[in-house]
Amino acid sequence: MNEYKLADGSVLTDEDIERESVEFEQETWTGRLERIHVRPGVVADEPLVAVTVRFPASMVVAIDRKTGDRSDFIRRAVFPAL
Repeated sequence: MNEYKLADGSVLTDEDIERESVEFEQETWTGRLERIHVRPGVVADEPLVAVTVRFPASMVVAIDRKTGDRSDFIRRAVFPAL
């Protein structure tokens, strides 16, 4: 059985996902959905501004290994620092 650590620190198992899926389909699920971003989608409720940043090639390779969306990855990395 796989376990998945969520952004809030809680853990979800395959069994949890299966149970909640059945509850959702039967309309008995009492959970709450958060806003889910599906690409392409809205990133912000305000205009976006392009910012050019130069990275060493090895960092770009490392980013590409982690994600298919460089911009989203970099936004998520910068956000906690603000």
